[in-house]
Amino acid sequence: MNTLAQLRAGELAGITRLDLACGLTEFPREIFDLADSLEILNLSGNALSSLPDDLHRLTRLRIVFCSDNQFTELPACLGQCAALSMIGFRANRIERVPGAALPPLLRWLILTDNCISELPTELGERPLMQKLMLSGNQLQHLPESLKQLHRLELLRLSANRFTELPEWLLALPALTWLAYAGNPLETEADATALDATPSIPWSALHLEQKLGEGASGVIHRATWERTQQPATQVAVKLYKGEMTSDGSPLHEMNACITAGLHPNLIRVEGRIVEHPQAQAGLVMQLIDPSYRNLAGLPSLDSCSRDVYAEDTRFTAAVALRMARGIASAAEHLHQQGITHGDLYAHNILWNEHGDCLLGDFGGASFHATTDTVETRALQRIEVRAFGVLLGELLERIESGLSDADRVALEDLQRRCCQADVLARPGFSEIVRELNNR
Repeated sequence: MNTLAQLRAGELAGITRLDLACGLTEFPREIFDLADSLEILNLSGNALSSLPDDLHRLTRLRIVFCSDNQFTELPACLGQCAALSMIGFRANRIERVPGAALPPLLRWLILTDNCISELPTELGERPLMQKLMLSGNQLQHLPESLKQLHRLELLRLSANRFTELPEWLLALPALTWLAYAGNPLETEADATALDATPSIPWSALHLEQKLGEGASGVIHRATWERTQQPATQVAVKLYKGEMTSDGSPLHEMNACITAGLHPNLIRVEGRIVEHPQAQAGLVMQLIDPSYRNLAGLPSLDSCSRDVYAEDTRFTAAVALRMARGIASAAEHLHQQGITHGDLYAHNILWNEHGDCLLGDFGGASFHATTDTVETRALQRIEVRAFGVLLGELLERIESGLSDADRVALEDLQRRCCQADVLARPGFSEIVRELNNR
């Protein structure tokens, strides 16, 4: 984190990224002294409500973050920034998004947790758009112009006011990760599964070290003590109350429960009750430390693609075991009326044998279990996510894959990612094909 004193003293000359969070109510004009080098400007966590009209003087500016401020309108000056491709204004008070605020090279737009009820037609005239994050607003419909966004891959619509998803949206050729939980259109979670989940009193749990923290909650190692049974080591996830980029943490919890049991899903032991602050939480199986994340989150540059460690390589047997496991888990979820919404390598835990677990249900949404054109399209959107993953695995196989199997798997990968959504195979077919390899 940089300081205002450093900026004013000229100590930051030549930097490419500036991070200022110091209660700013006005844009510091000294930032323009960095115009020759500044590419990333992060002013999140201040009290700003406007940006200067001449922001375009920052000619190298590619990325602007102004989350957790007091904007009521997306600043029109952003649209004049010729190199700007990523804009993040999460958790403001934005009600209006002028078309003029959208720069021509816009690729990634984050407007999560605002008060937006309308989006401009111009949003569909930004052909490079890949990620659009709109959860936690007041939207009832999308501009039909968005059907022109043939590169749009990730779309977050959770916790809005949609009563239906337009047909053209489900036919977008590149749409891969879609979340729409918490809208009137969504099928409810299976009440039977929720009611059948055991209740685990908070007093029976003894929290130990923190294992991790994400946007939706914090995970701790814990000991679970039960009468006349040996103490059990478990993981406890306590959910935060705030809106995340994917949607409501409570929707995530319901999806975890409704998903049920599958060898490639993290097992839920029960729901926490009687927490002193009434915090929602789940008790889950403790994952063996031999498991690790398959990849890292997408970077600012990779946008919608995970970042793998340079040395990540697999044998064919390990890669195919993971592909079969994740395809089988996705098939199971679809049978329960759930789309994962975030089927990504960074949400997969794996070990050297190819055992794997699909986690993080933050982007999960419910749909009808009947076979309709809409449910088929929703499921085939997720098939494209699997196709991306399969391609990433194939790229990293270093041994053991025959030429015939590679040809067959590359053909399967192409069919999963083809532009015609309804022509993609379903997960039942994918599982059958993988089991033949």
